[in-house]
Amino acid sequence: MSHLQLTALVASVAGVILSTYLTFLHFAGVVPGCPIAGPINCDAVLSSSYAVIAGTSLPTSAAGIVWFTVSAVLWTRPLSMLHLLWAAAGLVSVLYFVFIEIVRIGAICLWCTAAHVLVIVIVLITLTMWQARGAALE
Repeated sequence: MSHLQLTALVASVAGVILSTYLTFLHFAGVVPGCPIAGPINCDAVLSSSYAVIAGTSLPTSAAGIVWFTVSAVLWTRPLSMLHLLWAAAGLVSVLYFVFIEIVRIGAICLWCTAAHVLVIVIVLITLTMWQARGAALE
């Protein structure tokens, strides 16, 4: 396993832990510690209607558990098109959630941002390894 693969695996596991923590807090009815004034307001984000998967009582962090778990499993295997597609799905999700936070809610959740950063790290590693793979094939 390469250094980049290991980093992606660690980021994936960290994402599972973070998403599990946020899911646990959701069901416990507790908002994680975070500033609650101005543009950084976890309470505003995590108590919004966007904090749950539409039509369910499941928090979006539960989807994060699934995404990061699949990502962790993928990173135990050689790089494939599936890595690229999964990373793209993660990036699209992050862009959607950041849009919701900024435009619809008007606040940013630091805990959510941490998960978003982990996804972006995984996306960048995927792209770097994919590009290196292509260069090696030339």
